[in-house]
Amino acid sequence: MENKEIIVRVATYLDTHFAQRITDEMESSAKARGTGIAKRSPEYVAAKILDGKAVIAVTRLGQWVGFCYIEAWGHGKFVANSGLIVSPEYRKSGVAKTIKQKIFNLSREMYPASKIFGLTTGLAVMKINSDLGYEPVTYSELTDDEEFWAGCKSCVNYDILMSKDRKNCMCTAMLYDPADHFKPEETAQVFKQKSKLYERFMKIKQSRLMGIFRKKEATNTSGGAIKPKSFFTQLFNL
Repeated sequence: MENKEIIVRVATYLDTHFAQRITDEMESSAKARGTGIAKRSPEYVAAKILDGKAVIAVTRLGQWVGFCYIEAWGHGKFVANSGLIVSPEYRKSGVAKTIKQKIFNLSREMYPASKIFGLTTGLAVMKINSDLGYEPVTYSELTDDEEFWAGCKSCVNYDILMSKDRKNCMCTAMLYDPADHFKPEETAQVFKQKSKLYERFMKIKQSRLMGIFRKKEATNTSGGAIKPKSFFTQLFNL
């Protein structure tokens, strides 16, 4: 698969018919990884396209390849590049990195003073973000916009997020601050040095989540009861 066959551009109204395919792929991809994702409807994705706040990748023949969109929070103080998804047959082709670069540039054009942040469960996305100048941060450095956090309710990991008072969850938070940031070369180098540590930490969180699911299933089968908050707090005291 050669990247020259793929066009990455700002999405237009002519791309709204891809909305169902995009949201279906988002959901199936999250299930395959065994991780959570805040669900988005086809109507929501189509609205982002119509607002000029989305980037799409297609082949020259018009086949859908990938997608990402912009969300603004806290009256524009924060911006999130959300919903990055690539069609399975085009993964590991480098197109995800191109999409992220394009949506990052679009965010900087539309919201030049805003902090850009992202939440991810994937090491590959962490690397892409690091190459753009993002740094790993605590959740306290993200937006406190209640609407943003309400979007996490459809994620399978929402109970974990709330049990930690929104201070930690399965996702890793990353931030680009236009007023105070390292050069992309510096953040990329730091990621390279610490990638094994990040990978190990993310695997620990995922294995603990699976332990929670197994514990719940076993308890429900036996007819017992479980107190999610105390159980989560014990396992996620990080």
